[in-house]
Amino acid sequence: MWAYESVFYQIYPLGFCGAPFENDGVLEHRILKVKDWIPHMQKLGVNAIYFSPVFESDTHGYNTRDYRRLDTRLGTNEDFKEVCGALHQAGIRVVLDGVFNHVGRGFGPFQDVVQNRENSRYTGWFYRIDFGGNSNYNDGLWYEGWEGNYDLVKLNLQNPEVADYLLESVKYWVDEFDIDGLRLDVAYSLDEGFVRKLHDYTKGLKEDFYLLGEMLHGDYNRLMNDAMLDSATNYECYKGLYSSFNSMNLFEIVHSLLRQFGPENWTLYRGKHLLSFVDNHDVTRVASILSNEKHLPLIYALMFGMPGIPCIYYGSEWGEKAEKHQGDPALRPCLEAPVWNELCGFISKLVQAKLHSEALNYGAFRSVVLTNKQCIFERKTDTERVLVAINADDQDYVAHFDAGCGQAEDLITGELHDFGGGSTLPAYSAFFWKMER
Repeated sequence: MWAYESVFYQIYPLGFCGAPFENDGVLEHRILKVKDWIPHMQKLGVNAIYFSPVFESDTHGYNTRDYRRLDTRLGTNEDFKEVCGALHQAGIRVVLDGVFNHVGRGFGPFQDVVQNRENSRYTGWFYRIDFGGNSNYNDGLWYEGWEGNYDLVKLNLQNPEVADYLLESVKYWVDEFDIDGLRLDVAYSLDEGFVRKLHDYTKGLKEDFYLLGEMLHGDYNRLMNDAMLDSATNYECYKGLYSSFNSMNLFEIVHSLLRQFGPENWTLYRGKHLLSFVDNHDVTRVASILSNEKHLPLIYALMFGMPGIPCIYYGSEWGEKAEKHQGDPALRPCLEAPVWNELCGFISKLVQAKLHSEALNYGAFRSVVLTNKQCIFERKTDTERVLVAINADDQDYVAHFDAGCGQAEDLITGELHDFGGGSTLPAYSAFFWKMER
């Protein structure tokens, strides 16, 4: 699967392109801006992009009006076809947000229900319509809104007509834009039968079509398996990544990684590939949540070194800041042009190390050295062995352990490291040591 050997770049298009929050119906070709950022993505080295919602919606993209039309605020389908073609030409795969659990109130079949009530042919498209109730929109009918949000009308995915409509929409995206995969919004809420149908259908369209599910908690294997999803968002490790640095307690994240990928028989996800991230469009930017800015390169090194598929949120690669309490406009800003700084340069080296290392893409996970402020762990396959070393302290640290070899190449810097007499980790440092076999 190509995704297991990829580094993703995430863009939230409506914010990135500076579209108004309310869909004003005015056609603007804003999505073409993405083409201007392709050289920046190439310089970073990423080889896949994940677009948050792009289709016609009421406001923020997750309340879809039309699954087969690019949001008017972003442009036309032809515009997006041009963008996807340019990305593919640059060697960047394209994954779209599949918002299938719910639609917006502006979705045509729901508007038909509002207007024609019991006489609408679409009453069975939605989950639990009650014409004897009401919602805060005062339509004279009640319906299931996702998590109580009545602007998000829950679809009845067990209705074959709804499922077929959504599958045909995905086929349209493949035919029109040649997309390579989907990230399923609130996958944990989706009907499991529909997810199985989606899996079989998309693998028939493209054998290597990638299905990623947004999962927050619980056992990801419920949906991440051979019959359903290829991958899930690793929210279980998201909090541990930043809080391990803020509390200077690397035990937290390493113990989570051992639980997920370690050598014990009870390990949950060994051999699987979850999507790793230090921030995204829904959470505080990593540069704002870390209490020590010198930990910023280190948290990226840890993310790239741990098992999983790294994903970088646009702007965070140079340290863009925003906090959750400031609201979505702050988290999903319009950034006119990319910035290149020292952090970008460091991340680009991590990207290259990840893309060209079998051990970092597929290797097993084993903890070698672990203290509150330092960790060394091993990623190993039959043909390659890499040690990932992090020192989060403001003091140098000498690690004593059996390296199993005399020298190693650092995949980040290309320099050779001699393990004789212990390994010195300078303050605030990270290494990817490729060991001699």
